[in-house]
Amino acid sequence: MSYSLINGTLVAKLIHQSVVDRVAALKLQFPRFQPHPAVVQAGDRPDSTVYIRMKAKALEEVGIRFQHVTLPEAASVQELPLGPHIDPDSVRTVTKSISPEKDVDGFHAYNIGHLSSRASSPLFTPCTPADVIRLLESTGVTISGANTVVLGRSDIVGNPVVNLEQFVRQADILVAAIGQAEFVKGSWIKPGAVVIDVGINSIPDATKMSGQRLVSDVEYDQAALYASHITPVPGGVGPMTVALLMESALTAAVRQFEQARARKLVPLPLDIKTQVPSDIEIAMAHTLKPVTQPAREIGLQPDESESYGKHKAKVELGVLNRLAHRKDGKYIVISGITPTPLGEGKSTTTIGLAQALGAHLGRPAFACVRQPSQGPTFGIKGGPARGDYS
Repeated sequence: MSYSLINGTLVAKLIHQSVVDRVAALKLQFPRFQPHPAVVQAGDRPDSTVYIRMKAKALEEVGIRFQHVTLPEAASVQELPLGPHIDPDSVRTVTKSISPEKDVDGFHAYNIGHLSSRASSPLFTPCTPADVIRLLESTGVTISGANTVVLGRSDIVGNPVVNLEQFVRQADILVAAIGQAEFVKGSWIKPGAVVIDVGINSIPDATKMSGQRLVSDVEYDQAALYASHITPVPGGVGPMTVALLMESALTAAVRQFEQARARKLVPLPLDIKTQVPSDIEIAMAHTLKPVTQPAREIGLQPDESESYGKHKAKVELGVLNRLAHRKDGKYIVISGITPTPLGEGKSTTTIGLAQALGAHLGRPAFACVRQPSQGPTFGIKGGPARGDYS
């Protein structure tokens, strides 16, 4: 039976070029747009080091800056695969410490959970299973309704089963990710099946300069006699993994860039009174937002503010350096006002102006008032007029 080779290298090159074109177009439109993925590696496992080097080379080729942080093997925070001293609870601790929005490998419980749900989609899918789907789609074979068997023992690729030969013989689509050289025999393959071989293993070969050669989990030469489509090793899934990582890194950068540009303050609803209430009634009329919420709305990073209780926070001055490239806003000084019979003075007018600009015109607006004025305005205790708070 003739078979078609599933060329992962070719598909990866198409993805690579697509990322190059998108990065270039975004940088042309937004010169400060710069994706910046980072890898934290503990120890120096040769396979991890080779994979990271492949990532770095590919990312830099498409115009994405890459950062590689190395730690000793005994470190408690590290990139997967983890050292032998790390137990499953520690693995979860490490993966959960990464923001789901930046989890381009798709290992975070949030992304894994959404991947498992029919009712939702993850922010990121692990690259290897995404590779498999892309390669299957490249064949034009109908996936829906096919009897698919996944052989593996990984959370992100597959879980172990028994009676492998029996299952393999029934598979219209076979995905092998066992990590054992030529474990799946060619004679097991159902005629016309599609074979995606994720495994890559080294075996001794005296004819090679290195003394070794790479083979897959499936007995390739024999499997090709039965399969309609099959991936080679190397040149199948491997190149796709790095290509899709580049694509995920770009997706993360674009998503975060758009969120930063689309920041929007969400005002509390105003209940306009026909009879103007007293200051204390106004101060008590609203339940203030937790200060972390408007901090997110205006685009502060989590480490750029320090909360003091639920409704107050100090902002790190370093944010001025991060935003130094931004165009300066307008600064309005309420320097003096003749109080009305109801007592509206500088503070009340300042707050009203900020409400008008923010809640009604949708412009990010900040009201800066001296600390004693926060008593009647916000219903919180004031203090010396040193300008500590705004």
